[in-house]
Amino acid sequence: MFTQLNPTIPVHVLGKGHGYAFGMIDYGQEHNLIWVTAIDETGEIWCAPNPQVRLGRNWTMGRSENPLIAADKEAARQRKAAEPCACEADMAQSAPA
Repeated sequence: MFTQLNPTIPVHVLGKGHGYAFGMIDYGQEHNLIWVTAIDETGEIWCAPNPQVRLGRNWTMGRSENPLIAADKEAARQRKAAEPCACEADMAQSAPA
């Protein structure tokens, strides 16, 4: 069964980042719920299994940031810091021989 979420739900997909779930797929017993999520940073649409989806912090509800989200965000920062800048590759190609 597919359920369109209205309103969308802000979530964090571990390994992908923050986004908005706009649909949910329920295949029934013996299956995880699947959250159809648009990822903010990349615009990609991912069908994420329930164990990979987390709600973010909500001050009004008294929910602090999930430790798995904090760890995932730190890992993403470290991956970005290790990636060479795209402009470095452009400069290397245009440098005189």
